[in-house]
Amino acid sequence: MTSEILMIGYGPVGRATVQLLHARGTPVRVAQRSRPDDLPAGVAFTPCDVLDAASVAAAVKGASQAAVAVGFEYTGPVWESAWPVAMRNLLDACAAEGARMLFFDNLYMYGPQTAPLVETMKLSDHGRKPTARAKITRMWQADRRVKVAVLRAPDLYGPGVLLSHVGETGLAAIAKGKAAMFVFNPDQPHDYAYVPDIGRAMVSLLDADDDAFGQAWHMPCAPTITSRQILALGAKEMGVKLRLTAIPSWLLPLIAPFVSFLRELYEMRFQWDRPYKVDATKWRARFWSDVTPFDEGVAATVKSFKT
Repeated sequence: MTSEILMIGYGPVGRATVQLLHARGTPVRVAQRSRPDDLPAGVAFTPCDVLDAASVAAAVKGASQAAVAVGFEYTGPVWESAWPVAMRNLLDACAAEGARMLFFDNLYMYGPQTAPLVETMKLSDHGRKPTARAKITRMWQADRRVKVAVLRAPDLYGPGVLLSHVGETGLAAIAKGKAAMFVFNPDQPHDYAYVPDIGRAMVSLLDADDDAFGQAWHMPCAPTITSRQILALGAKEMGVKLRLTAIPSWLLPLIAPFVSFLRELYEMRFQWDRPYKVDATKWRARFWSDVTPFDEGVAATVKSFKT
């Protein structure tokens, strides 16, 4: 499709998506509450608050597709109140404009699992944040007015990505000559998705025919390794020995109630107390599988923090 694409949200995923679209000449416009300082020349901007229905409707006006990659404060109460409002506003605006919607999502809605995550798993109501994600999933699944595709990815990493378990206190710390810190067990196998690959996947879905919509897709990742191994790659890139501090599993439940960000993370401990793997078989069969290897992705990420 060559008509204008609206990118709602200009964080790491939105930025990676816009860069690819703009580089190939696809008309793209960015919408969020404030104008980004690094918006490329030639990319238009529209103010938009996803919690305000009129604001979303005005932003979507004129777009053939809306790609959404937004986030809210990482607390259960905020997610419970904000996400359903945002999803309703997005669906209503796309329905009014006749625009397709691509939604970037995480994998919380599956709750605790022991097998690799697949798109057909039942939605879970385990915990406040997983429940919030399950609720908005049911909303787009039930809406017959809008063609919706969802790209689901595990934890992110990549150049400039700070809000990640291997971000600010991980690879960024290593790049600055500091010890890395990890909240959970760093020795569990855990999938991570590379943000430039996610941008490529977003564009693949925007380019896809309508039969790719009405469903969720799992983001392919490099072969699973542990968080410690990822951080060790960062240390190797810096030419130093990995220094890593992790919170012991027995200590976390004792201190989490008294530290707000740990309390919110502790709810999601089921992602870290067992192997956490994503099955992207469906994606690989339809689109592509040549994701960025960890050694290349980590090297680029550390370099971004170093410079």
